[in-house]
Amino acid sequence: MRITLLGTGCPAVHPRRWGAAQLIEGGGARLLVDCGNGCTQRLARAGHSPATPDALLVTHLHSDHLVDLWQLCVAGWHAGRTGPLRLYGPAPVLAHARAVEAAWADERAQRIAYEARPNAEAFALDLEEIRPGQTLRFADLEVTVIEVDHRPVAPALGFLVEDGRQRLAFSGDTRRCPALIEAARDCDLLVHEVFAHGAMQPREGVRSAATIAAVAAYHTPSTEVGAVAAEARAKALLLTHIVPPDTAPERLVADVRRDYAGPVIVGEDLMTVDLETRTVHWRGMVMGFSRP
Repeated sequence: MRITLLGTGCPAVHPRRWGAAQLIEGGGARLLVDCGNGCTQRLARAGHSPATPDALLVTHLHSDHLVDLWQLCVAGWHAGRTGPLRLYGPAPVLAHARAVEAAWADERAQRIAYEARPNAEAFALDLEEIRPGQTLRFADLEVTVIEVDHRPVAPALGFLVEDGRQRLAFSGDTRRCPALIEAARDCDLLVHEVFAHGAMQPREGVRSAATIAAVAAYHTPSTEVGAVAAEARAKALLLTHIVPPDTAPERLVADVRRDYAGPVIVGEDLMTVDLETRTVHWRGMVMGFSRP
């Protein structure tokens, strides 16, 4: 099993870190988790067609995890996807997806009629609601749905992905969450969001101290994520959804190291981590990592 970080950013636009999106491959399946801004372009940059994903799993209703949805639908149709884009997510995400599809209905009908492509049925969304505790199966890849704590956004989901050999736990957006820690116990890789403690400062007309406190309150600070990984006994930790996006990786590693002795990987866009070979691939570099 392998995971490619298509985007490691957050709502703040940054040229180095695009919107939240991950491609997980294993067990004969390819799953896209979230589709933040630029996701479809990042798929192409990583060498994948926009028709590649067997399904899209969305963690929660926040724009930085969902804004590229219709682009992904249209591009997959253009690329020859043979059926609708399968989207799995909580009820608020599905309601939003229906509204997006309705908003583009006239343009969609015009394209289908004029372009006469043979796969008109692929220019659509196939929606399925998922709930905590549910188990999904895609070929030989099993996905368990976990409820995480991103209140006031609810429900918000994380996932445990297993292929019979490796176990990958994915946090989605959350503050420290005991349910995630329990589900991730002894996983081969914990992919976790992070809020760099103390890195965001008030800026007149942009954010106040109250703003920063509110944002920090529903994310996991860099000073706590190491303890989360340690309590879960994760064999490696991969940080993504980095807030703020210009945080120095060295700062994040130093914070995590206070509590966690295992391998720490600060995610970058288009980085791939292979769980079976325990290697990190990025910009032509290949680096191995071992268990603690």
